[in-house]
Amino acid sequence: MPELPEVETVRRGLAPVMEGAVIAQADVNRPDLRWPFPKNMANRLTGKRVLGLRRRSKYILADLDSDETLLIHLGMSGRMLVSGDPLGQFVHNHPAPEKHDHVVINMDNGARITFNDPRRFGAMDMFATKEADIHPLLSSLGPEPLGNLFNEDYLTSALANRNSPMKSALLDQKIIAGLGNIYVCEALFRSKIHPTRPAKKVSKTRIARLVPIIRDVLSDAIAAGGSSLRDFRQADGELGYFQHSFDVYGREADPCRTSGCGSTIRRIVQSGRSTFYCPSCQR
Repeated sequence: MPELPEVETVRRGLAPVMEGAVIAQADVNRPDLRWPFPKNMANRLTGKRVLGLRRRSKYILADLDSDETLLIHLGMSGRMLVSGDPLGQFVHNHPAPEKHDHVVINMDNGARITFNDPRRFGAMDMFATKEADIHPLLSSLGPEPLGNLFNEDYLTSALANRNSPMKSALLDQKIIAGLGNIYVCEALFRSKIHPTRPAKKVSKTRIARLVPIIRDVLSDAIAAGGSSLRDFRQADGELGYFQHSFDVYGREADPCRTSGCGSTIRRIVQSGRSTFYCPSCQR
């Protein structure tokens, strides 16, 4: 499932053709994905100007001049692909319709945004913009790891009484919004923290080092266009490239890249998810 860097990459790809433009026509080609589409969604989108695109955790939020917001979740295999871009950033002509093109948004500037989702685990919703903070999917999220509210003092306090493994604690969206399996593994490796260590036993000094490392891992991934492991594509259809920079994720039995380490990467399962780490570097 796309994590924060992938969603942010898609948001940045959509912004040049959607922000400030009017939705000339929206077509909804099925009644539901992960859950039913909002009532009259196509009509509620058509004719509305997109005031701005923002991201909250793993959700893209499009604020409209109707005082409503369109929420987009990519799910396991969802893609937001742009074609016919008049700004010249996307060279693709409008493609022929495909079986899993579930929502098609035509902008008044000639751009088309197609939401394609073969597995149908993605989702869309619409709600009053002023009610974003109380939306069921957004209300309990923790601070953004790239935002000012995420800092050493906050994370130290949030983990102080957590007996769960460090890996599990960092994946808790109520503690940090948007972090997923890939980037937690990479951040724990860079910070030399063992994924099974109880969160409350990680020292304040090590947490202080972890905070900027989390930011760096996410920023590096965004700069590389995210990670393409299976289905993820950027808005222009291109792959992300951060998977080529993984230190531990997906590298079970490969040698650790730390100079002089000599150990190999191991994989364990925590809460049904694969965790990759170096047993020598991470303590």
